[in-house]
Amino acid sequence: MLTGLIFATEEAEHQPGVLAATLPFGGMSLIEYQARLLIAAGAAQLLVAVGRMTPALAAAVNRIGRRGTTVDIVRSAEEAKAKAHPLAVIVALADGLVTTDAVVANMALEPVDTLLVTPTGDATSVERVDSGHCWAGVATLSVDRLEDAARLPREYDFQSTLLRVATQARAKHVLLPAKAARSGHGVERDAGTLEVRSKDVLASLAEQRTGWIDRFVFTPVTRLVLPLLVRRKVPDVAVGIAGGVLGLFGLAAIPFWDVGGAAVLLFMAMVLLSAGSLLGWLRGEDGHAALQERGLEVLGVAGILGIGMVQSLIVSAGTAAVLALTGVVVTILTRRIPASRPPWAATAATALVLVAPFALAGIVTAGLALVAVHAGVTLASAIEHLRRRA
Repeated sequence: MLTGLIFATEEAEHQPGVLAATLPFGGMSLIEYQARLLIAAGAAQLLVAVGRMTPALAAAVNRIGRRGTTVDIVRSAEEAKAKAHPLAVIVALADGLVTTDAVVANMALEPVDTLLVTPTGDATSVERVDSGHCWAGVATLSVDRLEDAARLPREYDFQSTLLRVATQARAKHVLLPAKAARSGHGVERDAGTLEVRSKDVLASLAEQRTGWIDRFVFTPVTRLVLPLLVRRKVPDVAVGIAGGVLGLFGLAAIPFWDVGGAAVLLFMAMVLLSAGSLLGWLRGEDGHAALQERGLEVLGVAGILGIGMVQSLIVSAGTAAVLALTGVVVTILTRRIPASRPPWAATAATALVLVAPFALAGIVTAGLALVAVHAGVTLASAIEHLRRRA
């Protein structure tokens, strides 16, 4: 059983009475973001170590509890040991830690009594664990370490004590990846600097998408839009609804307005759905994120079929409709083949983006032909992959 331990005891810098864990981060509080990372890594229980409860912290804990995960407040190692399962694996996050899902997920897979460390004492570290390393804020521990810490006086700082007993138990050291440091990993208790770090995390989140359509089209646009949405605390559902409505207008514009203009509207709708999906994932709304990802596919399929049918009616020939149907069917078929997909692989979203410039130039059929060829090449690649694996 994986149990998350989050420390929320330190005050924010320049804000007396405000806990660093309750500072805003990504449209929520920092502790909610930390909880989301632990839940995504598989934590079935969360322990929140506090020195005092503030209204903001109580509200954040209540919101975390609504996600269906057990959340217990503890004030000492003794209370934490009593709340944790006897066989639990503890993944502890330092007070004020900002990191990414990859870091927490990888540490959750490490054997017990493992510390994430950095060789330098900077903003990515918490405190020194030996002459050459500093703790980087994430630890995978056994329940025995809680028991060791519980034997020491309660006046000792819980977080530091737990780190000390883990070090005395010869905990394994894992170096912080350089990529994680570039993605905003570190401990921060200043609201202004925390906002900057949230942008780094958002950027790394957007860059996790590996397809060319995401890397070269959606991600650059999303990196500009997402911080604005986060700063204004726009709900991910609202972004998704806006994208869906704009997408319906785009689909309606295909037969009643202009194919090129409709393609532009559909592209803008897909950008909104992409941003809404990332925003939902950031806030732990995985269901909302998945729904908006599915919306991207639906818009792509409907847009290509609509453009192909309207173009065929305009020129009184079935070529465009056949090319559109071929591209869509082959793309859907390829996605169902259990083979690794290269970054350039065809998707419903890529099809619409490929068609858009041709539609604006008035040569829709050529764009649909490119979509069909792209889908065919992707299918051929998938079949070849399966043949080599057989």
